[in-house]
Amino acid sequence: MDAFTAGLLQRIKATESDLAQARRTGDDFLAEVELSELEDLHRLAAEHGVEVAVPSS
Repeated sequence: MDAFTAGLLQRIKATESDLAQARRTGDDFLAEVELSELEDLHRLAAEHGVEVAVPSS
């Protein structure tokens, strides 16, 4: 795995974690920010052919 792919997957994992934390604490604004970031990261992954595993709920 190259550095770009590894870094992108790491950022996705961290953002998913931050989103879950924002939702747990009821911070709706932060949750929206994190969700937007996550959508951007998934778009970037798709554009570069990086397969992203769907997190289990």
